[in-house]
Amino acid sequence: MAEIWTTYIWPVLVIAAHSIAVLVILLVLIAFLLLADRKIWAAVQLRRGPNVVGPFGLLQSFADMLKFILKEPVIPAGANKGVFLLAPLVSSVLALSAWAVIPVNAGWAVANLNIGILYVFAVSSLEVYGVIMGGWASNSKYPFLGALRSAAQMVSYEVSIGFVIISVLLLVGSLNMTDIVMAQQGEFGMFNWFWLPLFPLFIIFFISALAETNRPPFDLPEAESELVAGFMVEYSSSPYLLFMLGEYVAIVLMCALTTILFLGGWLPPFDVAPFNWLPGVFWFVFKVCLVFFMFSMVKAIVPRYRYDQLMRLGWKVFLPLSLFMIVAVASVLHFFDLAP
Repeated sequence: MAEIWTTYIWPVLVIAAHSIAVLVILLVLIAFLLLADRKIWAAVQLRRGPNVVGPFGLLQSFADMLKFILKEPVIPAGANKGVFLLAPLVSSVLALSAWAVIPVNAGWAVANLNIGILYVFAVSSLEVYGVIMGGWASNSKYPFLGALRSAAQMVSYEVSIGFVIISVLLLVGSLNMTDIVMAQQGEFGMFNWFWLPLFPLFIIFFISALAETNRPPFDLPEAESELVAGFMVEYSSSPYLLFMLGEYVAIVLMCALTTILFLGGWLPPFDVAPFNWLPGVFWFVFKVCLVFFMFSMVKAIVPRYRYDQLMRLGWKVFLPLSLFMIVAVASVLHFFDLAP
């Protein structure tokens, strides 16, 4: 019995506890990031934003959650009810499950997989199915057109994201996310991070992440002026909340990937006092919030692209440029004998 406990039961309990802790902290962080998103947008437009619920409006996201949970879900009469209700669940569960391999500090990950980056890329690629299911099951033209737009957009920009990741992996020689962060250590601090030698790829990854997560100026699947609310037009109450949750979890995941791949993960800007007095998890969260701030500023100041411009940017600009960077990085590593 003791052997069963130590071999099977106890490891499962530890993993379950770690998973619940990650989910709770992540969801609370997203509640405040959503508020920050609205506050930043309001500040750019010289408005106050949410400021009534709680001190300085800090509890606005929790009030919105309560409103969505208590509202009655409305399902269209012609919808495929099973797929209609399953779609937001698929979208949110896949977005949350990708966080299982994200290290927020040295050794702080639910699963420290040697193929962690492939796991994240695979799970995030599956999220498009939730969107397609929701748009198709609604049995309406607007949601279906929004779902088709989203599928084409996400597939297009996943190609560029994949090539960017390959260039980073060439420098590291490992698919493990912890190894990617540790490869950016050095005496020059933040100038050893990959944002500097791979600056064009850093920009491509950032813009592709905006398109991958349907953020403005690439929010064509949800273009209110054209498609009302895109693939979510028939959703309300808790299913709509799950779709929005999945979307914001995916946004924060892209912020975390940007931090890990290009901004040194949990490493301090310089390994000297007072920077190294703070724990690594502080620097990780700080960098994620900084990238999220960049996401919010783009939403506030950049006008929406036309769909043909969106596709042209992905296939005619980012794809050849990311392919060229793979060849350039591999050539430099080979001819200067710098391969890890």
